[in-house]
Amino acid sequence: MAKVEIKYCTQCRWLLRSAWMAQELLSTFEQEITELSLLPASGGIFEVSANGQLVWSRKQQGRFPEITELKQAVRDAIAPDKPLGHADKKPSAV
Repeated sequence: MAKVEIKYCTQCRWLLRSAWMAQELLSTFEQEITELSLLPASGGIFEVSANGQLVWSRKQQGRFPEITELKQAVRDAIAPDKPLGHADKKPSAV
């Protein structure tokens, strides 16, 4: 069973974004996630960890994740064999 943490900057007002992403993760991984924590912080931080492993860092990536990217990163850390349906499909070339 998995523990997920979302650390977000309160100064930047990222609570709603963090809560929405938490809701999406809980809906997708309802059987795998046993605990999901929102951790208020400061300094522009936005990080997501699964079982202690950093799976997304706004500072390292230079941006916020698309929700499908975040689901894939969390899946890879906690349930690598779980299919994500349409979230696994790559966008078609234009």
